[in-house]
Amino acid sequence: MEYTLGIDLGTTGVKVLLVSEKGEVVASGNGEYPLLIPRPNWAEQDAEAWWDATVSAVKNCLAESCVSVRKDVKVAAIGLSGQMHGSVFLDDKGEVLRPAILWNDQRTVDQCRQITAMVGAERLIELTSNRALTGFTAPKILWLKQNEPESYAKVNKILLPKDYIRYRLAGVFATEVSDASGTLLFNVRERKWSVEMLNALEIPGNWLPDCFESTVVSSRVSADAARLTGLDSGTPIVGGGGDQAAGAVGNGIVNTGVASCVLGTSGVVFWHCDTPAYDPMARLHSFCHAVPGKWHMMGVTLAAGGSLRWFRDNLCQDIKAAAEKKGIDPYEIIGGMAQEISVGAEGLLFLPYLAGERTPYADADARGAFLGLSLRHTRAHMARSVMEGITMSLKDCLELGEQSGVQASRIFLSGGGARSAFWQQMAADIFEIEVARAGSDEGPAFGAALLAAVGAGIHKSVQAACATCVRVKDAAKPDLAQADRYRRLYEIYRRLYPALTGFYKMDASFING
Repeated sequence: MEYTLGIDLGTTGVKVLLVSEKGEVVASGNGEYPLLIPRPNWAEQDAEAWWDATVSAVKNCLAESCVSVRKDVKVAAIGLSGQMHGSVFLDDKGEVLRPAILWNDQRTVDQCRQITAMVGAERLIELTSNRALTGFTAPKILWLKQNEPESYAKVNKILLPKDYIRYRLAGVFATEVSDASGTLLFNVRERKWSVEMLNALEIPGNWLPDCFESTVVSSRVSADAARLTGLDSGTPIVGGGGDQAAGAVGNGIVNTGVASCVLGTSGVVFWHCDTPAYDPMARLHSFCHAVPGKWHMMGVTLAAGGSLRWFRDNLCQDIKAAAEKKGIDPYEIIGGMAQEISVGAEGLLFLPYLAGERTPYADADARGAFLGLSLRHTRAHMARSVMEGITMSLKDCLELGEQSGVQASRIFLSGGGARSAFWQQMAADIFEIEVARAGSDEGPAFGAALLAAVGAGIHKSVQAACATCVRVKDAAKPDLAQADRYRRLYEIYRRLYPALTGFYKMDASFING
C-alpha cells in the first residue's frame, strides 16, 4: 500500500492527512495559530507560526500512522494546499520581512483603484481574467511599496502562504497555477506569469517563484526539514493547489456538470471548466484548476462560516462554555436552536458582510446587518437568520454562474458547515438543486494528497484519482414547499445590499475619518 501526505495551511490552523492509494485517511495532525488584527480591516499572520504548527502537525500525523497502520509508513509524495492570496515578503536571506497580509485583509482599496487606472479595467480582465480586489496579492505589494518603503526596499521574493511551507520544507521558491491565478499577476488563460502586469506595476519578475502545474514534482524535502518533521529526506513535493482548487479535487469536481459549495470560514461556489471562461464584468473569479490543463470559475462570500463563528463567539458564550464542558460541538446546539424556527426566521434577515464582500458585490465597505428585528425575535431566530443569510449569499454566486453559462446538476457541500444535515437540506432548498456530501469531509488536505498521488504515479490522472478515492456520503433533494418559501425570501434579500450602499459609504467615511 502506498501513501501520500496532504498539508492544508488554513486561516485558523493547519491540517495534515496521510491518505492511502484507495483514499482512506489513515492518520491526521492539526495545529493552530492566531489571526492578527492590528487595525480595523487588517488581517495578518506570523509565517513562523505557520511553520511551527506545520512541523508539529506532520510529526503528530506520522506518529499516529505508526499506530493506525502498525508499521512504519513511507510517504510517496507530499501535496500542499492553503489559504490563497496572502503575501509573504522575504529578503535576500530568505527571512520574513513582516507579518503576512491575508486574503481577508481589506486595507488595499486605494491600491485596487490605482491598478485599475494604470492597466485599464478592460485590459486588466483580458490579462488576468479578474478585476482588482482587496484580497488579491498585487494590491498588497503596491500597498507595501507606498506605506512601508523600508520593507519594500528589502524584498527579494514574494510567496503565497502554502508556498512558504514549501520553501521551509525544501528550500525552493515555487508555486503552481491555481494559487498563482489569485495574485492578479498571472495570465490565467495562458497559465503563466503576465509580463505586462509585472511591467505595469513595476514588480520585478524575479521576485516571483517558478510556477508549475499542480501535479508536477516541484521540490523535495531537505535534510534539515526531514530532521524536524520526521519525513524522509528527498520525499517529492508536488505543486499542490490553492485551498479551493484542492478542495474541489477532494470533492471530485474535476469534470463539467458538477459544482462544489464550501461552507468554511469563507464560502465558495466552484465550477469546473474545460476551457478558459470568465465573467466579462469579473464578478466571479476565473482561475486555473489544479487539474492540469483545466480551469474553474468561483464566487466567494468572505464571511460564511466566519459569520456563524462570530455569532457563536459573541452572542453564544454560554452555549460555547456549556458545550465544552459536555465535550460536544457548540455548533450542534446552535444548529438545533435554528432548526426549531420556521423558514425566514419570522421576518429576520441577516447580511453576512462582516469582512466586506467579494461576490457579487466587490465592496470592502460592506458590513453585516440584522434587518427586521422585533420584540418577537430570540437568539434562536438570529441563529437561523445567520445560516439563511450565508446560504442566500452563496445563492447570489450560483445566480451569476448561471448567467455566465456554467451550471451544475448537483452540488457537493464541504467545509465545516457540511457536517450539519440541517444546513445541507437548507442549502438544497435555497439553491433548488440536489446537494450531496462527499464521504470525506477533510477538505483541501485530502485533495492535496490526491494531487500528490498523481505526481507520485500512484494514479494516472486527477480524474482517475477521484474516481478511485472520492465517495458520495449522502444527498438532499429540495423540499418543494420550503424552496417556494425561500424563493420569496431571496427576492427580499437581494434588494437589501443596494438599499444600504449609501449607508456603507457614510459609515466607512466615519470610521476612517
